Order: sequence, then structure tokens, then C-alpha cells
Amino acid sequence: MKNQNEEKREKEREIEEKDNQKVEDFGQMTLDANRQRKKIHLLSIIGEVEGHENMPGNSKTTKYDHVLPQLAKLEDDVSVEGLLVLLNTSGGDVDAGLAIAEMIASLSMPTVSLVLGGSHSIGVPLAVSTDYSFIVPTGTMMIHPVRLNGVVIGASQTYEYFDMIQDRILSFIHDHSRIAYDQAKRLMLNTEMMTRDLGTVLVGQEAVREGLIDKVGGIRDALTKLHSLIDRSRAGK
Repeated sequence: MKNQNEEKREKEREIEEKDNQKVEDFGQMTLDANRQRKKIHLLSIIGEVEGHENMPGNSKTTKYDHVLPQLAKLEDDVSVEGLLVLLNTSGGDVDAGLAIAEMIASLSMPTVSLVLGGSHSIGVPLAVSTDYSFIVPTGTMMIHPVRLNGVVIGASQTYEYFDMIQDRILSFIHDHSRIAYDQAKRLMLNTEMMTRDLGTVLVGQEAVREGLIDKVGGIRDALTKLHSLIDRSRAGK
């Protein structure tokens, strides 16, 4: 009996260590200690969304090459019933951010997002990619035109390319939220709010009024909503 108890404790320690390592490496973990016995995957998107180039070692990043395989694994795991996405991001690589957003939007399981702190730039499509979205009262969302680093050739083709990228972002936002395409574009190209720059910052309830986010709320609200979506999904099977 003693050996069995020791083996059980050892297995529990191994599972806990793996979960801690998963959080440390990928900002992800599984929530499965709830009363309803639902298995929910937690994905945190924080710092800057890293694309094909590595950010400096002291930068807080979300690596899309880590997130995409995890999302594919989730879709293939019949035991996972829902996804909760926590966001506090300054934006980052457009292609990487859209890739993650498209992946989340295509999941067959119920999904809910919660904006904590901020979800700026490419973080906006990420925030609206879920079935339902929340933002805390002090959370911010920033919509602005595409910005590129380095030397930019001032040719008509370059500006057409910028427009194409911005159209991809605006179309995704429109398709996955209640905001109209033209209104999202007006917010993106707003000249009145940010000094020497274009764009709009929305705080909490403002993001809901504009139709970007579904509701103001916190972690309790987000989990309650996700549980209800899972219940509805169970009932439909």
C-alpha cells in the first residue's frame, strides 16, 4: 500500500512539473479541476507576437511556431472541450498573428478570449478570433495602419502592398466581430487621437460600443461563458 501511495504521489509530482514547464515554455496549461469536469486549454498571448525572426532574448514574446502545433494538437484531442485565450500583447508580426488568429477561428471547439492590459495592432484580430470575447474595464485595444521596419521603397507598388495587408486585417476583424469594415478602417486611419501617428485606442466599454469586443468582463465572466458554450456543444452532440 505504501509503495502504491508513493507511486501515486510521484506521478502527481511529474504531472505538476510538466504543467509548470508548459506554462514557462509556452504560456499554456490545461484547466481540468472545475466542478463541471470540463477540460479547458488555456493559451496566453503576451508581449510581442514573434514571426520568422527571433526577438532579443530579454523581450517577452509569443512564438507562433510554438502556438500553431499546440492548436493543431488541441483540435485532434477529443478530451479537450474548450479554449480560453488570455491577451496582453503589443502586437507583432502580421503574418504570424493572422496565422494564429485563423487557426483559433477554425477550431471546432468553443473558444473565448479575454483582453487583459492591452491587445494592440495584430492583437486585435487575435482578440476577435474566438466565438465570444471579453475585455476588462481598463483593457485597451489599438487599431493602426501597418508599420514596417527598415528601408521602405516609396513606390506605388509598396503602398498597394500596404493596402493589401491592411485589407486582410480589416476583413478578418469585420468577419469575426460586429464592427463594419468601413468603421474599422476609419478607426485605423484616424488622425485625431495619436500625436504624429494614425490610429485609435479604445478602452474597455469603448471597444464593446464599437463592436470589436462582445462584453466587458473578467476571468470569471470568461470562464462562465466558455462553460455555457461547452454545455451547448455537448447538448448538440
